[in-house]
Amino acid sequence: MRPDGITPSEPDEFGLVQVWWGDGKGKTTASLGMAMRAAGHGYRVHVLQFMKGGTSTVEDVRGEYAAMAEIPGLSYENSGHYGWHGFHDGSSDDEHAARAKGGLARAREIVDASREVDGPLPLDGPPADGVHMLVLDEVLYAANRGLVDPADVVALVEEKPDDLELVLTGGHEEPEFVTGRADLVTEVRKHRHPIDDGQGARKGTEF
Repeated sequence: MRPDGITPSEPDEFGLVQVWWGDGKGKTTASLGMAMRAAGHGYRVHVLQFMKGGTSTVEDVRGEYAAMAEIPGLSYENSGHYGWHGFHDGSSDDEHAARAKGGLARAREIVDASREVDGPLPLDGPPADGVHMLVLDEVLYAANRGLVDPADVVALVEEKPDDLELVLTGGHEEPEFVTGRADLVTEVRKHRHPIDDGQGARKGTEF
């Protein structure tokens, strides 16, 4: 059955904190799939990516950016520095930390604005006017690597409005600083990955 289209709507049961972590592939993929699903119901969703700013082996413009730009109610922005921190990267820790801290400040701005949300939101409205779901992709990786203070991530969780769905992803190490405060915690485990055999990131699957 073909849907009639997407019209602005308001979620009835949003407000949980989700944590997706682990050494397996699929954390970002899962969160983006959920973001797409929420947007399909007419909810306002924003994806804010940390860490991912392109490298010499991965294009700056990822496939998900083009796809999200075509979905009403779903927006994204990137606060990552060029190069993955510590890999394929000649930039300094200070540069990465500055971008990551800027991303966290942006997240706080959107969380604060979401306190005023009551009802449907314009699908083309700016995220600074508030959202129903906020995905902070790789924020846990940034915290584990010391680019942002884990305490600041915890504060964001504790201060969020009751009806904002907050999704945190990233990191191979368990983010114990926040798992106890989350409603949903998923560990994505690796059993086998082609990167271990020298396979690089592939266009269409990893970016």
